[in-house]
Amino acid sequence: MSKTRVLLEKEQKLEVLLACRPIYTRGQDVAALQLLVQGENGKEASLADLEHSGPIILGTYTSLFQKGRIKSVPSFLRVTEEMLMSPSLPSLPRRQYILEIPGELVLTSDLVERLRDLARRGYRLALADYDPDDDELDVLLDIIHIVKVNTRALDQAGVERAAERLRRHGVERLADHLDDREVFRRCLDLGFDYYQGDFLSTPEPVKGKKIAASNLLLLQLLSELHNPDASPARLEQIAMKDAQLTWRILKSVNSAAMGLRREVNTLSHAIALLGMDELRRWANLFLVEGAPDKPEALAREMLIRGRMCETLSELCDRPDPVDHFIVGLLSQLDTLLDIGMEELMDQVPLNQSIKLALLTRAGGLGEILTEVEAYQAGRFDELHLLKERAYYEVAYRHSVAWARQVQQVMRLPRR
Repeated sequence: MSKTRVLLEKEQKLEVLLACRPIYTRGQDVAALQLLVQGENGKEASLADLEHSGPIILGTYTSLFQKGRIKSVPSFLRVTEEMLMSPSLPSLPRRQYILEIPGELVLTSDLVERLRDLARRGYRLALADYDPDDDELDVLLDIIHIVKVNTRALDQAGVERAAERLRRHGVERLADHLDDREVFRRCLDLGFDYYQGDFLSTPEPVKGKKIAASNLLLLQLLSELHNPDASPARLEQIAMKDAQLTWRILKSVNSAAMGLRREVNTLSHAIALLGMDELRRWANLFLVEGAPDKPEALAREMLIRGRMCETLSELCDRPDPVDHFIVGLLSQLDTLLDIGMEELMDQVPLNQSIKLALLTRAGGLGEILTEVEAYQAGRFDELHLLKERAYYEVAYRHSVAWARQVQQVMRLPRR
């Protein structure tokens, strides 16, 4: 049994599959998380499922490393009419959860009164899929705290009408289903408070752009790491040309993410302690860290994807887990660097199987990456590799915690 499976066996198994989608501020910091939840056998999660999952959601998923500190953010939890009208809602912290009401619910006097009562009792409420042409929804705008506008379902004029109508009512406005950064920028101009969708992970490649000169030495190190004859002494010669890179490698040896606590006096000693696979992992992490103009949230999602690809590969007994990590981590490198993936593959020294996985999702590496992408998006019905489905959530939870830990380590000040 692999070390990863032994580690995950010790974790509490939930009766739901659960993924988190970030909701951003105007400055692209994470303001909240959208919980995507599915119960057993593909069924909708029940009240009991959600209540049982509460401690893990609060203990792992809602804690983010952002702007140099750990921050707790609230979670949007989509609820059904049955849940809303139930005599008792789950015993979840009211300020930590935002109950999201589907826009297609038929408004009855009983439902409106129930929502008004929940608001009086301190529950925070959100309305999804707001229709600016439905006057009947006005009764909710004095009760609801946040209204989500589906920018994919409305044309530009409809989004503008919704933004203006909601502004007059004084509710917080969330632009939802932002598929690219152009739509995001238009909604910024309209003054929305929050933003949700894939816009942050959608590449906007600049044709002919090259990887920054500051990363050239790092790429040389990556190239040498793919040389079967690479040695700590040769890698030391490369890294010693840059004090910042040397410091990063030394710091990674004594990081909490590595679990090592020992004195390291030379760079070659540090490289030997890390080992080639671990140094390959950290060299790729350094590449992700080298884009300070991009939001922390993008780096976080890349870290989660890389670690979950690696974890699933071990659970599936696939060879070369570190290659799965690299594929997952670099699958959004085009977004991070604003360089098309094909151009990147011409510049980055990776083996052919990794390049094919990144370009076409081909081979075993691509299969694992596709599975993880589906999980992160909440497309749980597309998962097929693991027979014990509970391991998906445990692997995801482990990856979220790992990413938070790595972000802390990478932001530690110099001594």
